[in-house]
Amino acid sequence: MEIAIGADHNGYELKEEIKSYVEELGHTVTDYGCHQCAETDYPNVAQEVGKNIQKGEHDRGILICGTGIGVAITACKLKGIRAALAHDVYSAERAQLSNNAQIMTMGAQIIGVEAAKKNVKAYLDAEWQGGSQRKVDKIDQVEKDEE
Repeated sequence: MEIAIGADHNGYELKEEIKSYVEELGHTVTDYGCHQCAETDYPNVAQEVGKNIQKGEHDRGILICGTGIGVAITACKLKGIRAALAHDVYSAERAQLSNNAQIMTMGAQIIGVEAAKKNVKAYLDAEWQGGSQRKVDKIDQVEKDEE
């Protein structure tokens, strides 16, 4: 799969670990930054990853900030994007299986490297089966009702 990844300065080190791990799993990774541990505003990175997923440039995305919350909120503001915060394997897997989330988010100040790797693998291995399509359609309808 084509995976987009991005982080703010709080998530930089974890992003670098996860980027290498995703490549080891055989996926292609595009890194949207930050590219050094300098202060970076997470909305900028989350928006860039989300917009490129909207355009079909990537199959899925991974976003990391201090808590994972800010990048999730930002990504979900983009039309058609579903981003899910996951700090455990079950949530990471269900983000895809139940919600067809294009982006998984994590907080570098909350989760360690090894646990994050397990979550990423669970998320990337999970495949949308359509069982919750009715619910996902309702999520999409909420967005349409706001237009």
